[in-house]
Amino acid sequence: MTRRKTRQLMLGRVGVGSDFPVSVQSMATVPLAFKENLIAQIARLEEKGCDIVRVALDSEADAPILGEVCRRVGCPVVADIQFCAAAAAAAIRCGAAGVRVNPGLFRDDAELETMARLAAERNVPIRVGANSGSIGKPAIERGLSRGLDFPAALGAALVEGALRQCEKLERFGVRAIKVALKASSVPVTLAACREFAARTDYPLHLGVTEAGTPRTGVVKSCVGIGTLLNEGIGDTIRVSLTAPPEEEVTAGIRILEACGLRDATPEIVSCPTCGRTEIDLFMLAEKVEELVDSVKASGKKISLKKIAVMGCPVNGPGEAREADLGLAGSRDGKVLLFSHGKTLGVYPEAEALERLRRAVEERSV
Repeated sequence: MTRRKTRQLMLGRVGVGSDFPVSVQSMATVPLAFKENLIAQIARLEEKGCDIVRVALDSEADAPILGEVCRRVGCPVVADIQFCAAAAAAAIRCGAAGVRVNPGLFRDDAELETMARLAAERNVPIRVGANSGSIGKPAIERGLSRGLDFPAALGAALVEGALRQCEKLERFGVRAIKVALKASSVPVTLAACREFAARTDYPLHLGVTEAGTPRTGVVKSCVGIGTLLNEGIGDTIRVSLTAPPEEEVTAGIRILEACGLRDATPEIVSCPTCGRTEIDLFMLAEKVEELVDSVKASGKKISLKKIAVMGCPVNGPGEAREADLGLAGSRDGKVLLFSHGKTLGVYPEAEALERLRRAVEERSV
């Protein structure tokens, strides 16, 4: 794919825009009042591969706590502001790497100008987050009056709201702007992002808002985010789930890997099982994923292209013969360890997994 050309900006140590890799973002769920727990959660998100973390800030008085959090974590912290422009300005003064504002809730132009000029002076990026839940009815009604159906009118209102906010920020001297246009509807999100991408050069943050639990939210996010990424649109992503934020990061990384935008080495393949399977393949496949994730999280590079986890010998050394390493169920609950179609041994499950772990670590640097 060819990435859509955008302006570039720096969010702390993370570059955002078409000249940089697409980054994964999540949002902390721990309030600033529980500072130490918040810092610990951000550390866990970093370990999972999170590039940028957003933290809710609703009071100017809490900005110094946010500043301490920023100083004590590795990844850039973005202050999430809904109503209070004074809190946004305070966050910038206290060291936030960026600020997120919502054009549907942030209407005081005088306060917006104060915050924007401070952001421009300190080169702190501002993310305009247009959300379908906070778009005013007049904007939607304007689309309906032009003959658009409700989804199209909602998408047009998202674009209109984001453009209006960006124009104000530009007027106040801000150039480092990133934009998100999100709806809980995948088609609305796609239409809004495509339209906005065609009309501007702002970096885009992708996501489907209020996507739901992992059962449904991951699917909606994969369709929405993955479609846009494969069209070359998108510079940062968040998989919004009703789940611990660590799950958002894992899902985001998997989407980037599936789109070829992040190294998936080693690729893990596993079969859907059948009546011949005599082992708990679901659990075994999860353990292999966790093993690989832990090695990669330690900073090591695994020099294997493919690892297979298969239910039986038919789908093991045979169909998965291209795998550098693999496990396949055998009889009586035993597990085959194989490499490139050749069986290396048959072991109890725990021993087979341990032998695989050692083989992976031997091929890691």
